[in-house]
Amino acid sequence: MSFRRVAPLSLLSLTLAACAVSTPVADVVSNSEEPATEPVVATLPAPLPPPTPAPPPIRTETLAITVASGERTQGGWIRGKVPSGTVSATLGDTPVAVDDEGNFFAAFDRDAPALEVLKATHKVGLTVEHPIRVSPRDWNIERVNVALRPSGSSEEWWAKREPEWLAIRDARAKKTGAEGWKQQFIWPVTGRISGRFGRQRIYRGEPGSYHSGLDIAPGNGVPFVAPADGVVVLARTGFSLEGGIVILDHGAGLNSAFIHMSRLAVAEGDEVEQGQLLGNVGASGRATGPHLHWSLMWRDSRLDPLLFLPPMP
Repeated sequence: MSFRRVAPLSLLSLTLAACAVSTPVADVVSNSEEPATEPVVATLPAPLPPPTPAPPPIRTETLAITVASGERTQGGWIRGKVPSGTVSATLGDTPVAVDDEGNFFAAFDRDAPALEVLKATHKVGLTVEHPIRVSPRDWNIERVNVALRPSGSSEEWWAKREPEWLAIRDARAKKTGAEGWKQQFIWPVTGRISGRFGRQRIYRGEPGSYHSGLDIAPGNGVPFVAPADGVVVLARTGFSLEGGIVILDHGAGLNSAFIHMSRLAVAEGDEVEQGQLLGNVGASGRATGPHLHWSLMWRDSRLDPLLFLPPMP
């Protein structure tokens, strides 16, 4: 048998090996000390309120003006409805009154143009337009070969006439809240038609004033009634041209004037109903015979009473 000789390990090698094996990692201690810290608490943002729901979009096709009835001609009128939420309305440049439900009344002057535009402005800022074709009329025009006589109004005459004219103007401008404009009008009195609205004379090419109302001649002293509900805004006698006069406000800018009366049955401020007695036919003021002159106005437009009435019974 033979033996292999092994070189002996040095003392230093054995010592290092023993240290490497016998020193566990867990026994290593650090001499440095870190300061203690407070625990970190996370702060969450407050929850946002739920978003306000947006209003439903306005459908522009629902913002339409409806014309329900009327006479779309010179001297005529219309009734209808504007969209809910309308804050203002006009016919051309003339303001149109609108009630709480959107109902309105508007009318066309004796010399209205062929096209009028009805506008309604909504509270959201949109404007709706409704064009209206206004048919022309063949007025009774008489041409005479004489010169138009000057009015010859003296200062003395005008001194008396001016307060009458101002009283009529101010009465027509009053707003009473009456709602007769919503009604179907009735005849204030029946009888012979002695003068029609709109007739006019042309004096050698110079137009005179046209007839501003409807003349009905039932006979002197015959009583007549209110064609629609209203409030009496003027009731006087002794006017230079009109004689006895009553003006009745029907609301929405529409009013009736009755002149040449022989007797008044109402006073200023009276609220009257359709068919209620207003007075008696006469020939007071500047009249050639007893008759009732009835004129209708909307704002500054003169209207034909016949276009408000059913056939005479």
